[in-house]
Amino acid sequence: MKKLVFILMAFMAISNMSFAQGKMDKKGKPATENAGKKDKPAAKEDKKATKMKKDGTPDMRMKENKKPKAAGPTKKDGTPDMRYKANKDAAKKDGAKKK
Repeated sequence: MKKLVFILMAFMAISNMSFAQGKMDKKGKPATENAGKKDKPAAKEDKKATKMKKDGTPDMRMKENKKPKAAGPTKKDGTPDMRYKANKDAAKKDGAKKK
């Protein structure tokens, strides 16, 4: 009986090791194939449209990269409060633009 329990425990340990996670990058996200490679900018005009940080993410200090504020009152977490008409109208307008 002890041998059977030992064999089952060994089998479970080996099977758990086979489900190991892949490599992670510095931010804790799964690493991709081209994580170390930098993409070339498509065009200089595109670069002027949005200011970027060295890591390639948009610089949120710049006005053109910030999201527009809600038209009406907001909740404590900063999202628009959909109980107000001004926010409902703004959501409808944004939804029409996205389609």
